[in-house]
Amino acid sequence: MSDHRLTSIDLDAATLQSATAEIEHERRVAIFDLLEKNSFEPAGAASGPYALKLAMVDGRLAFDIAGPAFHRVHGLSLTPLNKVVKDYIAICDSYYEALRGTSPSQIEAVDMGRRGLHNEGAEILKARLDGKIAIDHETARRLFTLVTALYRRG
Repeated sequence: MSDHRLTSIDLDAATLQSATAEIEHERRVAIFDLLEKNSFEPAGAASGPYALKLAMVDGRLAFDIAGPAFHRVHGLSLTPLNKVVKDYIAICDSYYEALRGTSPSQIEAVDMGRRGLHNEGAEILKARLDGKIAIDHETARRLFTLVTALYRRG
């Protein structure tokens, strides 16, 4: 296994919004899956592993990365992610509602849209991190889930 990986992830409790049971479950699963398998290589870092703290700071997404003889904070504007995050949150809410009493075909249709937006958000996040942190698609997807958790408004 590569040294360029995350071994701990912390979401800043001060900026993390309260969540429903479904959303909290998605957060826990994303963190678990990220820690199990990820590809995370900050530019300029000789080797990992790394600890990551995600937070919202002055309306920006902060990636606080610490590793052996390495510490860097990257702040990203959320503007390029705003639309896809809002759309993703809305479709997730529709998905959770559909799970409570809609037909399987309707649930599947909403889930397909949800996965499409998730992939789109992951690709935007990956592009925004280009030159700062090299990540693979699955790592980007799981990080996008966590970014959405920080972004979500009460």
